[in-house]
Amino acid sequence: MAESEAGRRVLCRLEEIPDNAARGFPAAPGGFTGLFAVRRGEQVYVYVNSCPHIGLPLEPLPDRFLDTRRQVIICSAHGARFRIEDGMCVTGPCIGEALEAVPVEIVDGEVTVPADAGL
Repeated sequence: MAESEAGRRVLCRLEEIPDNAARGFPAAPGGFTGLFAVRRGEQVYVYVNSCPHIGLPLEPLPDRFLDTRRQVIICSAHGARFRIEDGMCVTGPCIGEALEAVPVEIVDGEVTVPADAGL
């Protein structure tokens, strides 16, 4: 991850996240929690990689954030399911809670987030 202009951090290039898939990113220097991004065409949704139920990372293996049909984000610890578009839990022990969304911008093909995201 590189630092970009105006206090933003570059996660990757858009094409480095396959369409209808997700990719995880480690915590920023000095940070505690990583991020992950889900791509739907030209739209990218970024969230803090922490389940609102107990705070564990969501994926069991690198970049495994989605269910097998790639329709929802799933927490491997207890099976909670979250909508991709807004991170809201729709089934599981944290129903009604949401993942922490991170503002994302795509600038010249690069997926960027605030430099302090995940801190």
